[in-house]
Amino acid sequence: MKNLLLVFFIFMGFAATSYAQNYDHAIGLRLGYPNSVSYKKFISESSAVELYGGFRSFSGYSYVRAAAAYQIHAPIESVVGLNYYYGAGAGVNIFTFDAGFNDGGNIGVNVSGYLGLEYTFADIPLVISADWVPTFQINGFGNGFGAEGGALAVRYILGRE
Repeated sequence: MKNLLLVFFIFMGFAATSYAQNYDHAIGLRLGYPNSVSYKKFISESSAVELYGGFRSFSGYSYVRAAAAYQIHAPIESVVGLNYYYGAGAGVNIFTFDAGFNDGGNIGVNVSGYLGLEYTFADIPLVISADWVPTFQINGFGNGFGAEGGALAVRYILGRE
C-alpha cells in the first residue's frame, strides 16, 4: 500500500509540474461562509497561494475570518481552461456574540483541506472556481470537524494582456 501511495504522489507531482497555468495573479470574491475578498497568486507553474478574508453577521453573532491556502493545480485535458486543484490551509476566526444572557467572544484557529475546480476564460480576464473546504476548528466557537465549507469564487485576472 505504501508503494502504491508513493507512486501516486510521484505521478501527481509530475502531472502538476508539467502544466503551466495561464495567469499569474487574480483578485475577486469568494461566495461562501463568510463571503470574502480573495487574492490568488501562482508561485510556480502549478502551485498557488490564496489569501482571503471576510465577515459574517447574524442574530447577535458575528465573525471575521482571515485564511491562507496552498493549492496544487493540474489540467483536465478534455476541457481547455479547466483545472482541478487540491491543497491545505489555515485560518483565524474572531468571534463575537450577544445572546442577551451570555455575551462574549473568542479567537479560533482552524486547518482546512481544499478540493476544487477552476475555469479560466480564454477571451476575458476572468476566472471562476468552486471548491469544497472541509475544516477542523482547533479552538474557539464550534470546535471540531466540519465538512460543509466551500465557496464559489469569481476573480479578475490582473495584468493579463
